Amino acid sequence: MSSSLTTRSDALDTGIDPFWAPLAMVVTQDLALHYLRERIVLGAENLPRNGPVLLAPTHRARWDALMIPMAAGRRITGRDCRFMVTRTEMSGLQGWFLHRLGCFAVDQDKPSLTTLRFALDLLETGQQLVVFPEGRINRTDAPIVLEQGCVRLAQLAQRRGIDVQVVPVGLAYNPAVPGPRSRSAISFGPPLLIQGKGKEEALHFNRLLAERMHTAEQAARESIGRPLECT
Repeated sequence: MSSSLTTRSDALDTGIDPFWAPLAMVVTQDLALHYLRERIVLGAENLPRNGPVLLAPTHRARWDALMIPMAAGRRITGRDCRFMVTRTEMSGLQGWFLHRLGCFAVDQDKPSLTTLRFALDLLETGQQLVVFPEGRINRTDAPIVLEQGCVRLAQLAQRRGIDVQVVPVGLAYNPAVPGPRSRSAISFGPPLLIQGKGKEEALHFNRLLAERMHTAEQAARESIGRPLECT
């Protein structure tokens, strides 16, 4: 681990705890996820095994945070999923636990330089970062609308010479609000690379990413018998 990454990790009080992280993996993947009857993984071949990766999933339920490591985490890719989450998720006992699983908080309205630099350090050291571009859970079938945080992070990485692969991810549940024995699926699309700088490129990339996330989610939903209606 680089010295800057260690320093910022300490400042944000986050890291992969050698005791809690493996225990959490067993509790979530071997126990908790069996609450769901079926857990389908599509497009696993699109997951890069090396280099910096930014996973950009749709956000449909709290189960997303368990489904993603199950399909893309240590047991599959050999590396952990480092989640950038909202500040409200990192409070109290839940926050204490999430810090020890390598999660870290971001202020969506005004992200701190320490947080942004830490995210870039993770990517620069070839790690796998998870950012929900929608910024919140959305259970409706409305068109996907993305915040600017994910694409801005990709652009900042590019300026530092980091060729980060952005993987669109779609998650789906049947029914929409998962209950006992619900069906679930996660689909990974082909990685994207941001090509340029500036606002216009950011808007173009966000549109493309939203389209690819929609495609991935459609594949996930079709696999569990709840396809998106054509509009």
